[in-house]
Amino acid sequence: MTQGSTGNVIAAICSFFIPGLGQLVQGQLLKAAIMFVLAGILWIFLLGWIVHIWSIYDAAVFKGGA
Repeated sequence: MTQGSTGNVIAAICSFFIPGLGQLVQGQLLKAAIMFVLAGILWIFLLGWIVHIWSIYDAAVFKGGA
C-alpha cells in the first residue's frame, strides 16, 4: 500500500475507534498488540490518547512491505 491509499485510510479509521486495530488490518500483529495494550494501560492515567493518536497516524502513513 502507498501512503494515502484507500487501505491506509480505512486502517486509520479503524485505529480511530480502537488503538491498534488499523495495524491489525494491515497485518502488523505485534505492533497492533503493543499499541492496544499500551493504550489500555495509559488510559488508566488519562494518557492513552497519546498512543491512540500515534496509532491513527502510524496506520495512515504505513508503506507496507517492511
